[in-house]
Amino acid sequence: MTDSPSAAPRPVREPSILDATIPLVMLILLIGGAVFLFGLNAIDGPVQVALLLSSMVAALIILKNGHSWGEINAAGGQAISSIVSAIFILLAVGALIGTWNMAGTIPTLVFYGIQILQPSWFYLATGIICGIVSSAIGSSWTTVGTIGVGLVGIASLLGVSPVVTAGAVISGGYFGDKTSPLSETTVLSAQLAGVDIYTHIRAQLWTSGPAFMLALIVFAIIGSQTEVVEGVETVTDLAQLDQIFWITPLALIPLLILGILSFRKVPASLAIMMAALVGGLTAIILQPQVVVRFVDEPDLATPLVFIKGVWMAMANGYQETSGIADIDRLLSRGGMDSMLYTLWIIIGAVTFGSLMEEFGLLARLINPVLLRARTTGKLFLTIVFTAIGLNIFAGDQYIALVLPVRIFKVEFQKRGLQPQNLSRVAADAGTVTSPLVPWNSCGAFMAATLGVSTFLYLPYCIFNIASPLLSLGYGITGFKIEKLPVARLNET
Repeated sequence: MTDSPSAAPRPVREPSILDATIPLVMLILLIGGAVFLFGLNAIDGPVQVALLLSSMVAALIILKNGHSWGEINAAGGQAISSIVSAIFILLAVGALIGTWNMAGTIPTLVFYGIQILQPSWFYLATGIICGIVSSAIGSSWTTVGTIGVGLVGIASLLGVSPVVTAGAVISGGYFGDKTSPLSETTVLSAQLAGVDIYTHIRAQLWTSGPAFMLALIVFAIIGSQTEVVEGVETVTDLAQLDQIFWITPLALIPLLILGILSFRKVPASLAIMMAALVGGLTAIILQPQVVVRFVDEPDLATPLVFIKGVWMAMANGYQETSGIADIDRLLSRGGMDSMLYTLWIIIGAVTFGSLMEEFGLLARLINPVLLRARTTGKLFLTIVFTAIGLNIFAGDQYIALVLPVRIFKVEFQKRGLQPQNLSRVAADAGTVTSPLVPWNSCGAFMAATLGVSTFLYLPYCIFNIASPLLSLGYGITGFKIEKLPVARLNET
């Protein structure tokens, strides 16, 4: 009597072009539908659902090709594990923003920045102010939605162009978004490429720095040729920050501490969390009345009020109720919970990207292109077009940032290129071009918030246009293209 033969494993088939195309088309259709139905609220859940449904479609195709559900689970687990550091950093950033608002750190930066406004060089000042603020808070959307709105309004009063001002606001806002360690896209770029965040930022400055300087020069030239109306009041509601907070250089101590920790290469999540705690202590010492007003529990003992205030700011963010709209919008943000939607979309994007990459779906689409991209310049050109295409067709900057890094990471290793080259070009092409697409979530937000059509402000987003061009130029010329050490190259 012979043993019955065990069931033979299912044969694994290579994915076809159709297999690879279906999930991507599904993603584009679902995200397009989300943006159409929900508008600016699409990133508050609908886009995340679209990503997860597209991941399920990809999983079904993978199962059809003979892979097991266990293999799919393992690939998803690897995707999540690749962003664990990013999760801790983003949560720490949320805590930091909350305590820095309450401590007067961000109000002080904004107040000092507003003071440099002069009608004769309004566009230049706008770019500088938005660059400083966005670098401090790490958010282009918050910068545009607060400082940017005020500056566009002032432009109308001064008789200068709101359209050019909108371009300057977006240029400055995205400079900080790309180079601040507090920016979620900066953190994500570094983590996905497998590079230290400060190494990524140093590499990023080689394109962001010249692009921003070029933008400022252009704005200075345009401003010098623009006639303005003299004697118009330029003080905005944001100038009343000193009536709510003690505006003092001492409030910048948390920023100094973060700078020192960053310079000493303390791990980013630890450095940011320590700076958040310093912000809480600064709030207790310099802004006790702000903490008491924020907690609003008169019967609670003062020491407990201070502890609860810092705890609340770290967990749920700071809420300002001054009654001054611009100030309340600027400062009512932060907290770890403010990062949950971002983490949700990141988890969806990396899961989709991981499934598409791990089981050969992306390779089926990309390999024919890579075969033609035999030089570093052509490789960079492929990444730039991929990221911009995803911004156009998928309509979301996270997808345009995540997928190119996932797709081309192995190729960079094979060619002996350091990962910071990839994180830089992906950010240059994926992050900063998102507000240039009207139906992209970023483009829709900028146009609606500033009251200026995307097509009108697009030519004046000098930084956003110059960044991918500079990155592409570096790839073609080989300038600042870092190579892997020979030993590490041999390992890969």
